[in-house]
Parts: sequence; structure tokens; C-alpha cells
Amino acid sequence: MHLPIIISAGLLLSLGLNVPVLSQSPIEIAQSPARNNLNFRKLQFNRSLWNQQNISNYRYTLSNSCFCIPEARGPVVIEVRNGQTTSITSVATGQAVEPQFFQEYNTIPKLFNVIQDAINRQAFSLNVSYSPRLGYPTQINIDYNSQMADEEVYLTIENFEEIQ
Repeated sequence: MHLPIIISAGLLLSLGLNVPVLSQSPIEIAQSPARNNLNFRKLQFNRSLWNQQNISNYRYTLSNSCFCIPEARGPVVIEVRNGQTTSITSVATGQAVEPQFFQEYNTIPKLFNVIQDAINRQAFSLNVSYSPRLGYPTQINIDYNSQMADEEVYLTIENFEEIQ
């Protein structure tokens, strides 16, 4: 009578011993402190490199490959003078676009803030490329949550030029 119970208990124990133990959820593993620290150090280094350039008049082309309305994707040319955005125009039409669509991305310091925010929020995935000469980000790819669709951010910054 006790034999089936003992056999069942033994089977359960042996199965339980073969189950891998995860001390962290997969999301916690993906956003390891070492990876987060590396992203933070790269951000600090490149932000400092950018600040050393003391560039306050510039323009760049921004493309936002988001799951959003086409008007918010670009590509757009963003012009900054004295650190303030003066114009945002569509590459396709040459016409001004709604500035609120690009409010978070309309200066290089704001792009650094997007990266800082992803680090602070411990985004599931953060991949950033920087200009080796000037330090500004050239590509920002963020997946905040691997379990959620359509919240990713994919920004491309190209054609940067200092202007007078």
C-alpha cells in the first residue's frame, strides 16, 4: 500500500532535481549589472567627448523606425542653433513637420537623455553606436520589455554637420 506512494514521491523528487533553477527571471538576466554598467560608461565617455567639442550650431538627419504614425518616423533634418532646435523638416518634402513628434530627439543632449533613460529603466536590450570623433550617438536601439510588442525605439542619426 505504501509502495505506490513511495514510488510516486521518488519520481517527483527525481523530476524536481532535474529542473533547472533560475534565481533570476530571464529579463533580469538579460539586463545584467555588468551590461548596464558598460552602457553607462560608454554613455559617460561619449557625452563627455561631445561636450568637449562645444558645438552649439549643427544639423543632422534623424530617422525613427518606430511603430508609430508615418509623420513621426522621418527622416527629418533637425537644425540646432545655440543649443536650441530651430527647425525640423522632412527630407522627402522639405517642409516643416510637427515638432512634437521629435521633441525627445531634437538635440544631441536629448539623444543622450534617451540613452540615460533606457539605462535607468533597465531596458531589456540597449545597443548604441557613437561617432568615434565627436561622441554623439549614431544609432540607438532600445527594447524596454522583451515581453511587450511595439514599444521598441530604433533611432538613426546621420549626416551630422556643424554649421555657422
